[in-house]
Order: sequence, then structure tokens, then C-alpha cells
Amino acid sequence: MPKDIRKMFENYPEESANLSSNHQNKFENKLMKELHQKESKPQTWKWLSIAASLALLVSIAIQFYPVDLPNETEIEKKTDNKIRLGTISPDLNTVETYYTNSINLALSELEPTEENKEILDGYLVKIGQLTTEYKSLTTELNTKGVNDEIINALINNLQLRLQLLQRLKKQLNDLKQLNLTKNETQNL
Repeated sequence: MPKDIRKMFENYPEESANLSSNHQNKFENKLMKELHQKESKPQTWKWLSIAASLALLVSIAIQFYPVDLPNETEIEKKTDNKIRLGTISPDLNTVETYYTNSINLALSELEPTEENKEILDGYLVKIGQLTTEYKSLTTELNTKGVNDEIINALINNLQLRLQLLQRLKKQLNDLKQLNLTKNETQNL
């Protein structure tokens, strides 16, 4: 139940506290120190806030005043007047980009070792030949003009290179599994 605080302190004896004569001066000095203390802000954050403000201003400026930069295909057209598969149409550019990126990804994922060196070299020679053929087809595209047969041959070349790399990866995985099972049986 709630109790009334006044009733609780009715019977409480009052004590007189004697303060020292120097108490008021000590209190004033302590109060002055706390009130007049300088707030120290870390200076390391100051440069970061300035950099963030500048970045914000630059991004706003770019948003409202966009600079008309030429895209990659325009740069390629200006520097390289050769016709490529990707310069014929946006769809063919998508196809060429897809296959070249897939081929480059597959090549980067290969892990050459002593066991797979012969297989890897054989496939890389075939892929090199197909790359040379692709360059000659591109040259032919430039000399004879845009032709459906050449475009199909370029796309088939890209597909064949990607298929070869996928077969190579499968063979390397099979070889790796074979070596793992061979090592397991030898350890038993």
C-alpha cells in the first residue's frame, strides 16, 4: 500500500549538519571548474565530416548537372572503325558480351596442376585456334560487310569456345575425383 511520506518523516529526528567554514569556497571552485570546462571534440572526425560534405555536394552537382560522357561503344567506334559483332546491333552486342564474359570467367576458374597440364594445354591450343579464327572472321566482316553467314559463324565460334571450356572443366573435375578416389583407396 502506498504510504504518505509526510507521515513517515514525522517521527524522524532532525540532525544538524555542521559544514566546514571552507565548504562554500570549495563548492564554488568545483562549480566553476565544471561550468567553464572546454568541451574537447575529437579533431579526427572534423576532416571526415568535411570530406562527407564535399562528397555530398559533388554527387548533388553530378545529379543536377550531368556531364555527357561518351559510353564505351562510342569510344570503341571512334578509336576502332572496325565492325565487330557487338557494333552491328544491341542484341548482338549482348550476345557477344555474354559469351566473352562467360569464356573469360571459365578461363579464370581453371586451376592448372601437374596432373591436368596435358589436358589443359590441349584444350587451350584448340581455344587459341578458335580465337584466331574469330579474328579472321571479324576481318572478313570488315572487308565483305555485314553478312548473316559471317554473323552466324562468329556466334558459333563463341559458342564452341564456351562448350570446349565447359567440357574441359568437366574433364578436370572427373580427373580430380579420380585422383581423390585413387588416394583414398591407397590410404586404406
